[in-house]
Amino acid sequence: MKLIAAMSGGVDSAVAAARVAEMGHEVVGVHLALSSNPQKYRSGARGCCTIEDSHDARRAADVIGIPFYIWDMASEFHEGVVENFIAEYSNGRTPNPCLRCNEKIKFAAVLDRARALGFDGVVTGHYAQMKETSAGRLMYRAVDPAKDQSYVLAVLNSEQLAGAHFPLGDIVKTDTRKEAKARGLYVANKPDSHDICFVPSGDNAGWLRDRLGSESGPIVDESGEVLGEHQGAYTYTVGQRRGLGLTVPAAGGIPRYVLKIEPKTNTVVVGAHEALAVEKIVGDRPIWCGPAPISGRDHRGFAQVRAHGQPLACTYSHNNLEITVHLDEPLFGLAAGQGLVIYDDDRVVGSATVSETA
Repeated sequence: MKLIAAMSGGVDSAVAAARVAEMGHEVVGVHLALSSNPQKYRSGARGCCTIEDSHDARRAADVIGIPFYIWDMASEFHEGVVENFIAEYSNGRTPNPCLRCNEKIKFAAVLDRARALGFDGVVTGHYAQMKETSAGRLMYRAVDPAKDQSYVLAVLNSEQLAGAHFPLGDIVKTDTRKEAKARGLYVANKPDSHDICFVPSGDNAGWLRDRLGSESGPIVDESGEVLGEHQGAYTYTVGQRRGLGLTVPAAGGIPRYVLKIEPKTNTVVVGAHEALAVEKIVGDRPIWCGPAPISGRDHRGFAQVRAHGQPLACTYSHNNLEITVHLDEPLFGLAAGQGLVIYDDDRVVGSATVSETA
């Protein structure tokens, strides 16, 4: 096969590229330039999208012995990920930019370009497994539960997954680093990337405030009593406890958490932890990672709402436009805009974006 290896500059993508090249495939390494002005994004070699990372990716490609190119994806990234991030927060939602990046950039724009150039698919260093089954090519959790990234890949549809290759799904991260060292890859001990790449300071609230302005408004309890003032409702998220700066003491010294963000009135509603309990989740924009479950019928499975969250047993159904999940046990602190992923044991069934909770 002819494959594009998306090389971030980190150890995972380097080993993934080396593995498929060693299998005898025709591999070309590609680093994605996600900003027209890289200094606007974070600096330092972090294994994602800085200038230093592009140099590390090139060095890895040289060691592997494959051609290497840099693709300019700055406009696609800004429109599909950065602007979406700003818009979601301004509407009182809490987005996951990694989900959008996988959906809009790494497995939409890149895969489309790769196929247009005559390539068969895209290789990445994500930890997930693709398996051939009687129902087609399906995605499963990685062998390493601590590194499993199937959650952030669940935004891919069946057509995209047909061209996706994850060579690291069957090994654990410690073995990836050992393999990188054995292959002579400079990035063998490079730290993983965790922060949002386009927020160089790591201060999401400050970054949003710079772009959306600082508009003060009330922080109220569930009865509507004003407890304090905020400097932008969009800088808070459901479940947040710290940084509220409330002037009115909580009754009985009970901690208060953000329960709701109301962008139209620029109001933040807070209350007790118990009020964060969620037993029902509604998600829109369903994407199926294989055959869609029969609509209008209840199905058993597991719901996951955070990248490294605990899968929760549930009953779910869908009507093609929405997925409705009823949890066996409540979870706490779920915000609209987060990703909802449904599993059948270790198989990824599909995903949706949380729109309502109850």
